[in-house]
Amino acid sequence: MRAIWTGAIGFGLVNIPIKIYSAITANRPDFDMLDRKDHERIRYQRVNEKTGKEVKWENIVKGYMLKNDYVIMEDADFQDASPEKNKMINLQSFVKKEDIENIYYDTPYYLQPQKGGEKAYSLLFAALEKTKMVGLSTFVMRTAESLAIIRPYEDILILNKLRFEEEIRPADELKISTNKVAKAEMDMAVQLIKRHTGEFDISKYKDEYTKELLKIIQAKAKGKRPTIRKLKVEKTKSSDLLEQLKASLG
Repeated sequence: MRAIWTGAIGFGLVNIPIKIYSAITANRPDFDMLDRKDHERIRYQRVNEKTGKEVKWENIVKGYMLKNDYVIMEDADFQDASPEKNKMINLQSFVKKEDIENIYYDTPYYLQPQKGGEKAYSLLFAALEKTKMVGLSTFVMRTAESLAIIRPYEDILILNKLRFEEEIRPADELKISTNKVAKAEMDMAVQLIKRHTGEFDISKYKDEYTKELLKIIQAKAKGKRPTIRKLKVEKTKSSDLLEQLKASLG
């Protein structure tokens, strides 16, 4: 596993040197883009818009359009914008995990202490676990500032990126209005939920779509025509709602 960020956690005046690793892995089929005629791979080129010629990676720079002209940005400029946030995750405040709405959660990462930081790392882990709090911070990864929390997970600390408030679209844009619910329907809906209530066990849930997709790929590789299943979704009419709930419970 390769570290994608190296720096330190700031816990008061205590600095905890750490490395960040991705906590997720891609397990879905990797598809290539091909020419339908001869199945040759499509190659993407970085082409100069004006000359039409391909540009080598070492000659590519980042630019920001300002007053009809580009301001060229070098790697050092991104570092200078906030050098402390490029190398430090300062825990600015501590909040209850349940106070953070799920809609704000983004990517998870594992945190590993570097040599010499093990004791302070263990202290932060134990303190967060005892207080049932999470540490809130902002830091810079790949030239972009991120909001994040640090929290205990199993036997290590995990960092969860959070979305900023301005990234969330207001739900009222959809203009959804809820209808009045009849008591009989509500009673049956609650009964249905209670019947299927249990402890959350993530191991029970698998990526079935990918498994079926791989079956189709393997069948086509053998020259077989896979069975195509069609599903027509039919909505439950208001007049049938009570009957459908009764059937669900039956």
